[in-house]
Amino acid sequence: MRFPVVIHKDKDSDSESDYGVTVPDLPGCFSAGNTFDDALINAEEAIECHVEGMLIDGEQIPSNKSVEVYKRKKEYRGGVWALVSIDLSKLSGKAKRINITLPERLLHQVDQYATSHGESRSGLIANAALEYISSHD
Repeated sequence: MRFPVVIHKDKDSDSESDYGVTVPDLPGCFSAGNTFDDALINAEEAIECHVEGMLIDGEQIPSNKSVEVYKRKKEYRGGVWALVSIDLSKLSGKAKRINITLPERLLHQVDQYATSHGESRSGLIANAALEYISSHD
Protein backbone atom coordinates (compact mmCIF):
# COMPACT_ATOMS: atom_id res chain seq x y z
CA MET A 1 0.00 0.00 0.00
CA ARG A 2 1.34 3.42 -0.88
CA PHE A 3 0.84 6.31 1.49
CA PRO A 4 1.27 9.90 0.31
CA VAL A 5 3.47 11.94 2.63
CA VAL A 6 4.29 15.63 2.62
CA ILE A 7 7.72 16.78 3.71
CA HIS A 8 8.34 20.28 5.01
CA LYS A 9 11.61 21.98 5.74
CA ASP A 10 11.73 23.09 9.38
CA LYS A 11 11.21 26.87 9.30
CA ASP A 12 13.24 27.37 12.48
CA SER A 13 16.29 25.57 11.14
CA ASP A 14 19.16 27.63 9.73
CA SER A 15 20.87 24.59 8.22
CA GLU A 16 19.89 22.70 5.11
CA SER A 17 18.59 19.88 7.27
CA ASP A 18 15.68 19.15 9.59
CA TYR A 19 12.58 17.98 7.80
CA GLY A 20 9.14 17.13 9.17
CA VAL A 21 6.85 14.53 7.61
CA THR A 22 3.06 14.34 7.76
CA VAL A 23 0.99 11.35 6.63
CA PRO A 24 -2.43 12.80 5.76
CA ASP A 25 -4.15 9.41 5.42
CA LEU A 26 -3.13 8.51 9.00
CA PRO A 27 -4.11 11.34 11.37
CA GLY A 28 -1.57 11.58 14.16
CA CYS A 29 1.20 9.89 12.18
CA PHE A 30 4.23 12.17 11.91
CA SER A 31 7.94 11.74 11.47
CA ALA A 32 11.09 13.77 10.90
CA GLY A 33 14.67 13.50 9.76
CA ASN A 34 17.88 15.46 9.67
CA THR A 35 18.02 15.09 5.88
CA PHE A 36 15.34 14.64 3.24
CA ASP A 37 16.36 11.00 2.77
CA ASP A 38 16.30 10.36 6.53
CA ALA A 39 12.84 11.89 6.69
CA LEU A 40 11.55 9.44 4.06
CA ILE A 41 13.17 6.45 5.77
CA ASN A 42 11.79 7.52 9.14
CA ALA A 43 8.35 8.07 7.59
CA GLU A 44 8.27 4.44 6.48
CA GLU A 45 9.01 3.28 10.02
CA ALA A 46 6.45 5.70 11.49
CA ILE A 47 3.74 4.46 9.11
CA GLU A 48 4.54 0.83 9.89
CA CYS A 49 4.36 1.48 13.65
CA HIS A 50 1.16 3.50 13.33
CA VAL A 51 -0.58 0.89 11.18
CA GLU A 52 0.68 -1.92 13.42
CA GLY A 53 -0.93 -0.18 16.40
CA MET A 54 -4.18 0.24 14.50
CA LEU A 55 -4.22 -3.44 13.58
CA ILE A 56 -3.50 -4.50 17.16
CA ASP A 57 -6.35 -2.26 18.34
CA GLY A 58 -8.69 -3.76 15.74
CA GLU A 59 -9.07 -0.47 13.86
CA GLN A 60 -9.73 -0.26 10.12
CA ILE A 61 -6.84 0.97 8.03
CA PRO A 62 -8.16 3.98 6.08
CA SER A 63 -7.98 3.74 2.32
CA ASN A 64 -5.16 5.81 0.95
CA LYS A 65 -6.09 8.81 -1.12
CA SER A 66 -4.36 10.49 -4.01
CA VAL A 67 -1.95 13.35 -3.43
CA GLU A 68 -4.40 15.41 -5.49
CA VAL A 69 -6.90 15.23 -2.62
CA TYR A 70 -4.50 16.89 -0.19
CA LYS A 71 -2.10 19.12 -2.12
CA ARG A 72 -4.36 22.18 -2.21
CA LYS A 73 -4.98 22.16 1.53
CA LYS A 74 -3.44 25.07 3.38
CA GLU A 75 -1.58 22.97 5.96
CA TYR A 76 0.35 21.14 3.22
CA ARG A 77 1.34 24.09 1.03
CA GLY A 78 5.02 24.45 0.33
CA GLY A 79 5.73 20.80 1.06
CA VAL A 80 7.24 18.18 -1.18
CA TRP A 81 5.07 15.13 -1.83
CA ALA A 82 6.31 11.56 -1.96
CA LEU A 83 4.79 8.09 -1.81
CA VAL A 84 5.94 5.61 0.84
CA SER A 85 5.27 1.93 0.14
CA ILE A 86 4.36 -0.29 3.06
CA ASP A 87 3.83 -4.05 2.85
CA LEU A 88 0.84 -4.43 5.14
CA SER A 89 1.01 -8.21 4.88
CA LYS A 90 4.16 -8.19 7.01
CA LEU A 91 2.49 -6.32 9.86
CA SER A 92 0.66 -7.67 12.89
CA GLY A 93 0.22 -11.32 12.75
CA LYS A 94 1.68 -14.59 11.73
CA ALA A 95 1.55 -15.37 8.04
CA LYS A 96 -0.60 -18.31 7.07
CA ARG A 97 -0.18 -20.27 3.86
CA ILE A 98 -3.35 -20.58 1.77
CA ASN A 99 -4.15 -22.10 -1.59
CA ILE A 100 -5.99 -19.91 -4.10
CA THR A 101 -6.77 -20.27 -7.77
CA LEU A 102 -6.32 -17.37 -10.18
CA PRO A 103 -6.48 -17.20 -13.96
CA GLU A 104 -2.99 -17.63 -15.41
CA ARG A 105 -3.14 -14.24 -17.16
CA LEU A 106 -4.07 -12.45 -13.92
CA LEU A 107 -1.34 -14.25 -12.01
CA HIS A 108 1.17 -13.13 -14.65
CA GLN A 109 -0.03 -9.51 -14.27
CA VAL A 110 0.21 -9.76 -10.47
CA ASP A 111 3.76 -11.09 -10.69
CA GLN A 112 4.85 -8.43 -13.18
CA TYR A 113 3.39 -5.62 -11.08
CA ALA A 114 4.83 -6.99 -7.85
CA THR A 115 8.30 -7.37 -9.36
CA SER A 116 8.30 -3.90 -10.91
CA HIS A 117 7.27 -2.35 -7.56
CA GLY A 118 9.66 -4.32 -5.35
CA GLU A 119 6.90 -6.38 -3.74
CA SER A 120 6.19 -10.07 -3.39
CA ARG A 121 3.17 -11.81 -4.92
CA SER A 122 1.76 -12.53 -1.46
CA GLY A 123 2.38 -8.96 -0.29
CA LEU A 124 0.65 -7.49 -3.33
CA ILE A 125 -2.41 -9.74 -2.95
CA ALA A 126 -2.62 -9.02 0.79
CA ASN A 127 -2.30 -5.26 0.23
CA ALA A 128 -4.93 -5.37 -2.53
CA ALA A 129 -7.33 -7.25 -0.24
CA LEU A 130 -6.77 -4.78 2.60
CA GLU A 131 -7.27 -1.79 0.30
CA TYR A 132 -10.43 -3.32 -1.12
CA ILE A 133 -11.85 -4.02 2.33
CA SER A 134 -11.03 -0.53 3.64
CA SER A 135 -12.55 1.19 0.61
CA HIS A 136 -15.78 -0.84 0.73
CA ASP A 137 -16.67 -0.31 4.38
